[in-house]
Amino acid sequence: MAQTLLIYMVILSLWAFGAMGYDKRQAKRKKQRVPERNLWLLALLGGGVGAYVGMQFFHHKTRKTNFRIGFLLLMMIDIVLLLAIYGVKFPTTVTF
Repeated sequence: MAQTLLIYMVILSLWAFGAMGYDKRQAKRKKQRVPERNLWLLALLGGGVGAYVGMQFFHHKTRKTNFRIGFLLLMMIDIVLLLAIYGVKFPTTVTF
């Protein structure tokens, strides 16, 4: 199950990364774009890492606060979910 989820999330992340790059290229060429709804859908379905990395790599949608914060949160949720499924223990308290 964990390996299947990892493969699923990697595929969606690659897809989201590619969609961000494609949309950036289309924007520069003033051609038909990828709808924002589709970018969000890819990120929500498990491609948060790819969407966020693609946003930073291609410098695309970085001025839109909802994308900056939303994709960052979705990326963190995806990472925490994978770590939890793989059994990584999170500290419950911090001691100084």
